[in-house]
Amino acid sequence: MMNMTPTVKQLLIINVIFYVCSNFLGNIEINYKLFSMYYYQNPNFRFWQPLTHMFMHAPLPNFSHILFNMFGLYSFGSALEQLWGGKKFLFFYISCGLGAALIHSLVTVYQINGVVDVLVQNGFQKAEIFSVLGEGKFDLQWQEILTKSDFASLTNGFIGNVVGASGAIYGIIVAFAFMFPNAELALLFVPVPIKAKYFVPGLVIFDLFSGVTGFSIFGGNNVAHFAHVGGAFFGLIMMWIWRKNQFTDKRWN
Repeated sequence: MMNMTPTVKQLLIINVIFYVCSNFLGNIEINYKLFSMYYYQNPNFRFWQPLTHMFMHAPLPNFSHILFNMFGLYSFGSALEQLWGGKKFLFFYISCGLGAALIHSLVTVYQINGVVDVLVQNGFQKAEIFSVLGEGKFDLQWQEILTKSDFASLTNGFIGNVVGASGAIYGIIVAFAFMFPNAELALLFVPVPIKAKYFVPGLVIFDLFSGVTGFSIFGGNNVAHFAHVGGAFFGLIMMWIWRKNQFTDKRWN
C-alpha cells in the first residue's frame, strides 16, 4: 500500500481532532451548531461554516462517516500529493470542499424558494414561514399541502446541517481518475475491479440522480448528494484548467 503523504496525514489528523473534540469536549449540540454548515438564513449560520463543515463528521455512534471519508482521503489523496506536492494538493482539496458547499447551498436555496412559493400560493405568508423555520419548527398544515419530498426539502434544507469531507473527497477522486484513468478500483460490493475512468463518472452520475429524484441506496435523505456533485464538478473544472495551462509543481512549490 502507498505510504501516507505529509499533507494527507495532516488533514487526517485535523479531521480526527475535530471529531474527538466535537464529540467529547464541551456541549456536543453547541459544537455542531458552531462548526457544521447551516442554511444561510438559519440563525445558526456562521460565515466560517463553509470551511469548518468539511472537518466535521456525523456524531457518534456513527463512526462509518469519518472512517470512509478518511480512507478515501488516504487512498486517493496520497497519490495526488506525490504527483503534485503538498501546496498544490491542499489548495485543490480546500477548493473542492468550498465548491461543494457552494453548489449544495445554491441548490438548497432553489429548492426552498420553490417550496415556499407553493405555500405562499396556498395562503401562507413568506415572512411567517421563515420565522417558524428559524425557530427550528414547522407547521403541520404544510404537510397537507406539500408532497413528502418537498416537505423534506424545506425542513431538512433550512433546519438541518451539513457535515463531512465528502465534497472534497469527490474532488480528489475525480482528479485521481483524471490522472490515472486506467487504475483499477476494487469495491467491497463489486467483486470485479473497475477502471477509474468508468467508476468515477458512474459514481457522480448516480449521486446526481439521487439528488434529483431523492432515491438513494446509502444514507437515505441524510446524504448531501449535491455537495458530492459540487465537489466533483469543481475538481473536474480545476483539472481541466490546470491541464490547459500546464501547471507544474515548480509553480506551486
